[in-house]
Amino acid sequence: MNKTVNINLAGIFFHIDEDAYLKLQRYLDAIKRSFTDSQGRAEIIADIEARIAELFSERLLNERQVIGVKEVDEVISIMGQPEDYLVDDEIFEDEPQSSSTQTSRSSKKLFRDTDNSYIGGVSAGLAHYFGIDVIWIRLLLILLVIGAFGTGVLLYILLWILVPEAKTTAEKLMMTGEPVNISNIEKKIKDGFETVSETVSGVAKNVSDSVSDAAKKVDLKNQGSKIKSSSRTFFDTLADVIMFFFKLIAKFVGIILILAGAASLIALIIGLFSLSLTNVIPGVEFLENVNAGNSPLWLATLLVFFAFGIPFFFLFYLGLKILINNLKSIGKIAKFTLLGIWLISIIGISIIAINEASEHAFTERYIEKNPIRIKANDTLIVTVSENNLFRNKYNHNNEFKVKTNENGEKTIYMNDIFINVRSTTDSIATLQINKWADGKTYEKALARAEKIDFHFEVNDSNLILESFYSTLAKNKYSNQDVTIVLYLPVNSVVYFTKSTESFLNYRTHSNNIVSSDQVNHYLKIDHDRVICDTCDIEIEEDQDFEIEVDMPDVKINNQGIEVKNNGKSVLKVDENGFNAESENIKVKIDSTGINISSEAQPK
Repeated sequence: MNKTVNINLAGIFFHIDEDAYLKLQRYLDAIKRSFTDSQGRAEIIADIEARIAELFSERLLNERQVIGVKEVDEVISIMGQPEDYLVDDEIFEDEPQSSSTQTSRSSKKLFRDTDNSYIGGVSAGLAHYFGIDVIWIRLLLILLVIGAFGTGVLLYILLWILVPEAKTTAEKLMMTGEPVNISNIEKKIKDGFETVSETVSGVAKNVSDSVSDAAKKVDLKNQGSKIKSSSRTFFDTLADVIMFFFKLIAKFVGIILILAGAASLIALIIGLFSLSLTNVIPGVEFLENVNAGNSPLWLATLLVFFAFGIPFFFLFYLGLKILINNLKSIGKIAKFTLLGIWLISIIGISIIAINEASEHAFTERYIEKNPIRIKANDTLIVTVSENNLFRNKYNHNNEFKVKTNENGEKTIYMNDIFINVRSTTDSIATLQINKWADGKTYEKALARAEKIDFHFEVNDSNLILESFYSTLAKNKYSNQDVTIVLYLPVNSVVYFTKSTESFLNYRTHSNNIVSSDQVNHYLKIDHDRVICDTCDIEIEEDQDFEIEVDMPDVKINNQGIEVKNNGKSVLKVDENGFNAESENIKVKIDSTGINISSEAQPK
């Protein structure tokens, strides 16, 4: 049973097996001895230890895992042996590079390059990551600022917060995609001491020269055997290809998540600032007037912003996580804070929604009855007045307007009006106006219904109805509507003009005896029905019918037309043809032709 040792490597604590600890200690001592006289020795060693600590952290599944000899060997193979770089620069110039010290080029990681920055180093870091000139990244951000309503500013700020800065030498090497080993760390630091204006391409060249010099002391035969032993099989290559496509799909998903999250956040931010200012965007006025619960609009807007914005932010963050392996975490405090704000927002929205729904819990009707001096045998002409509030002056299409009335008060105007006609046995006509509204209680609903204003005018036999009704904006919109019921005495006559068509029901039913297709006709009121002498009659196919005409001995049905005089048929039109007969002449028209005969009068 081996003992474990707790060590502090670059500020990070590790549990390490005793044998692994001894091997690591010998390795670090050898590194320190190899850089005894080197410029920047302390910084080189600190960076090497930080890189080793990072490699150990990548291999730990949990905090309690113990580092063994296997993990130490893997780290040493990546970092390289210190003695591999202690060679004379002028020997083995033509020798090939050793596989023991040559490491494959590592994948790039996204960092902020503050050494080449104007603000936060985001553009320079993206340029390193995508392998393009930094000027193109900066131009793209400027275009997003100008042409996409400030999207570039939001994106830059988010990346500035979430992408870590390349502080250590190892992070700067990973930013450019260079292998982080002893040789490259040494070269990077020494080059920094010599000049601060050296570019990344110069660093890469020096790294290549250093690795080439180190390879001079490698035995070619030994190198060939190592290359052969490390060659991959066909199945290894196939697995790598499959993994490449999986990673490619993952990157594509990450890009979609970033775009969806960013677009949604921008839309929510624009909506938040727009709704915070009165009448900036269409619909704000509507929201103010339908808010029957009087919940603060700014509070509801803020709660909606957080309720939807926080999930979209994490969607954006998830996309960045997929694309950027080393993305800096926002921290547990930030995560739990955002979660708390989101839960508070959901609860707040639920309370506002319940309060708003309660304002429509009850529906009540307020009735106004107005007698009209129309009696039996009188004629009433009904018209809907013209208005300038709505697009269609006479049309009933449930429109909603907010205007200032003649007293300077903000008023809600609506045209959700229905006209019903019923017969009555009373001696005079009655105009009943039913006003409906919702409320949290019956009393509140009745009070809102009573405050609905609807006007009409009676001039002799003319009834002129307004095409809209109104209520003050302070009463809020609560499903107000107006139904007009016109009770007419039996045997009276009513005439609905074309302007009433859209306000009448499209069909008759048990309580309504006039439909919209009966406008522009004089309608005689009968018991629960109307008689229309001028309306077009539509007969369904194969339906038997008979029309009563106010003339003696005339019969019209689906068999034809027959006219009788003193019980004798004098005119008949049916499927057999046309027959007309008088005292002297008989006319018959059928399929055989026309037959006319006459009889002489007796003397």
